[in-house]
Amino acid sequence: MAAERDERPLSPHLQIYRLPLNALLSITHRITGLVLVLGSVWVVALLVAAAGGQQAYQALHGAMTSWLGQGILFALTLALYTHLCTGIRHLFWDAGLGFELATTRRTSRGVIVGALALTVLTWVLASAANGS
Repeated sequence: MAAERDERPLSPHLQIYRLPLNALLSITHRITGLVLVLGSVWVVALLVAAAGGQQAYQALHGAMTSWLGQGILFALTLALYTHLCTGIRHLFWDAGLGFELATTRRTSRGVIVGALALTVLTWVLASAANGS
């Protein structure tokens, strides 16, 4: 009996097992939820700074308009749209729709394309509105 167990294949390890895109997006949905919670702290800080007066607001505004601040805002925008798109897909799944393998592959790609497109569109429109 012990000899039979030694001949069975081992489970794939994470180093060699490639997660399907669908699983990666499920993990990403949870991570973006956490990122958005952290991003909401930044929004609250902005509101507190605005309530604290012009000097406090100007200091935080300066940090937000720096290259690092803009990068963080871009990442938050991408996290927001990724979370939104995967959330919409989860709503369809909750209704029992879209579980076919071809459909999940197509919607996985759609989530990525949609989130990137919405992020770029938001930043292009914001840039145009600011006259940059």
